[in-house]
Amino acid sequence: MMYDAIIVGARVAGSPLAMLLARKGYRVLLLDQATFPSDTISTHHIHQPGVARLRRWGLLEKVRASNCPPTTEMRFDVGPFALVGTPPPFEGQAEAYAPRRRVLDAILVDAAVEAGAELRAGFAVTELTHSGGAVTGVRGRDRNGSNVTERARIVVGADGARSAVADSVQAPSYLDRGMLTCNYYSYWSGVRLDGVELYAREGHLIVADKTNDGLVMVTVVWPKAEFGRVRSNIEFEFMRVLDEHAPALAERLRAGRREERFAGSGFLPNLFRKPYGAGWALVGDAGYVKDPVTAQGITNSFSHAEMLAEALDEGFSGRREMTEALASYELKRNEEVLSMFEHTCQLASLAPPPPEMGRLFEALRDDEAEIGRFLGTVTGVVPVQQFFSPENIGRIINAAALMPAA
Repeated sequence: MMYDAIIVGARVAGSPLAMLLARKGYRVLLLDQATFPSDTISTHHIHQPGVARLRRWGLLEKVRASNCPPTTEMRFDVGPFALVGTPPPFEGQAEAYAPRRRVLDAILVDAAVEAGAELRAGFAVTELTHSGGAVTGVRGRDRNGSNVTERARIVVGADGARSAVADSVQAPSYLDRGMLTCNYYSYWSGVRLDGVELYAREGHLIVADKTNDGLVMVTVVWPKAEFGRVRSNIEFEFMRVLDEHAPALAERLRAGRREERFAGSGFLPNLFRKPYGAGWALVGDAGYVKDPVTAQGITNSFSHAEMLAEALDEGFSGRREMTEALASYELKRNEEVLSMFEHTCQLASLAPPPPEMGRLFEALRDDEAEIGRFLGTVTGVVPVQQFFSPENIGRIINAAALMPAA
């Protein structure tokens, strides 16, 4: 049997890609070593552009039905004060969601299967097969331990930042900024949260978000160099940061109840990989991975799954030569994310804001519309380069100086 595409990895990039290709009538085999539903380490926040895609795909109501509350308000706390507002909508979508990955990934996997993709969960890919210098398929073990070989016109790695597919094809990386941060998070019940709360501090970032079943997820971010020390006494280090930098949030957490163990990672690279070659392609974190401080991972994975599905359709149908279509996919991907990538790396440095940024925050305090646009740079709705251009920053600061004193 010859598949059009074998997709290795069935989470937030692989399952949407499988669904979109299957909906176009292609034969798709979707593989994952995990079984579903299951969790994975993740910020699991979906910004408005990602939510708009869920709606477009007909899956948003399933996320809403999972008892995951929407958020529209964001609170960006800079220390002396906080900027509170609502980011602009994207394609009319004003709400963001942060569903647990065991909920979201199961919805996506089911959608791929409903579209006609064949799912093999509990399948471990051991190697790629080749012919004439091109990838032709995969070999691996199914959940019963049987050795299996499958062939396809293309093999797609959607298997995350530690992608075995990318390693096997030796996909070149570029714009590698290294690893900048580490983080830990957990979940609390009995904690009131009106929207997403972000606390930007020198050397730390704290994020609180609402998720399924009335739980609040709280994440603390440290510089990468501190991972070993933090890991040795996670709860103490976690609460120490909250007590020092977000004492009101720490008090709310202590009044609630932590429901799960801490989870986190010190493996948070920032790089691009060439996402295609002879008989193979990459999508999601396998092809482009960045620090989770801006929580862009799921939203980007959805967008890039759409881009790759379009490129593969062009190549499979003969409307365009496959290599040309995949080169266009890489270009579109990079154009979409490059400015946010640089912005993310800057935030992940956890450095104090320059004086001009402090003046900008001060100027934003009483400007509801500009606060919304600033928060839109976090969600990816407002272009980073546009908002933080010297001309726009100067305009906001000058306008604030002309406002009458309260």
